[in-house]
Amino acid sequence: MRHRSARIATLATAAALAATCLATTSAGAAPAPGPHSRTDDGPNSRTHNGLSNCTGTAPAPVVCHFDVAPGAYDVSVTLGGSAVESRTSVLAETRRAVLPETVAAPGARVRRTFTVDVRTPEGEPTGPTGTPGLTLTFGGSAPALSSVRVRRAVHARQLLLLGDSTVCDQPGEPYAGWGQQLPQYLRQGISTANYADSGESSVTYRENPALFRTVQQKIRPGDLALIQLAHNDKQTDAPTYRANLTALVEGVRARGGRPVLVTPIVRRWFNADGTLNNPTALLVNGLGVDHPAEIRALATTLRTPLIDLTALTKARVEALGPEPSKALYLTAEKRDNTHTSVRGATEYAELVLGELRTQRLLPRATVAGGGPPVIGAL
Repeated sequence: MRHRSARIATLATAAALAATCLATTSAGAAPAPGPHSRTDDGPNSRTHNGLSNCTGTAPAPVVCHFDVAPGAYDVSVTLGGSAVESRTSVLAETRRAVLPETVAAPGARVRRTFTVDVRTPEGEPTGPTGTPGLTLTFGGSAPALSSVRVRRAVHARQLLLLGDSTVCDQPGEPYAGWGQQLPQYLRQGISTANYADSGESSVTYRENPALFRTVQQKIRPGDLALIQLAHNDKQTDAPTYRANLTALVEGVRARGGRPVLVTPIVRRWFNADGTLNNPTALLVNGLGVDHPAEIRALATTLRTPLIDLTALTKARVEALGPEPSKALYLTAEKRDNTHTSVRGATEYAELVLGELRTQRLLPRATVAGGGPPVIGAL
């Protein structure tokens, strides 16, 4: 279940311990250098005034890069301002969706804010290092960027994700993990730190110091940690599987975090009757270990919140049926009925979000809803 490019050997050092960065561009405008100037945000703050942080010209994606150190950053973007209706979406770092396609009427601008986790490596924890600092890509069907401002977040809470390739920040198309799509539904104040990694089982996630040991050190009191590990536990017996998940839950709690167990997404493997009622689809391994059942029972035993993503994705795939459900997975592109497309990952992220809302695991104010505020016509 590994789908990553070659490792990058050299780790570059990120600059600026805290920064306030401002760049402005509009549809059809080519980036141009601008002077740096001081602000009143403190001795370590600075403003990148003008377009020196951004390259590209609409309708092509506009890419903005900010030399900031690892950490959580609040981003405020103003979209639109063009003579025609614009539709702009935003990706951060390794294809992380942080803003869904947002519409601005002709001559109007809309403002959105969100929080981004900047780290090294910037994608999968055992993957390529990536580019130091924060990279934002403004795309969509008709992108128009008016301004973007980046500041070090002061009071951001973390939503940590522990999982496998169905959750992780997939580095290349057409693959996408549901954790990669989740940030776009969260407002400023919640930083989604995706530490899911391709190919990991409950065994390897505990053993590799780049994974759980690293995650555990980053947990702060009150942080949520969503745990979905099952797809690669093909030869893990039931006692070992339970012991591993228990250790992860207890390790999160030891740091003051709030663990949430998540059952795995289903594989798209239909029976003749149009259901997914078989061991392959429902993640029962070769030893007969029913992973979703084990997770459900463990959540009760450990008194841990549960997101039954197996049940939710099963219902969705069965409702679509054998042919339409192919679009959720990479059936056509890769003959892959385990890994999701961008559409599938997005729909599954919405299912997770629904449970976070229903179970009140996140503050209501941090979950995006409704349209962006309209700033007004130019």
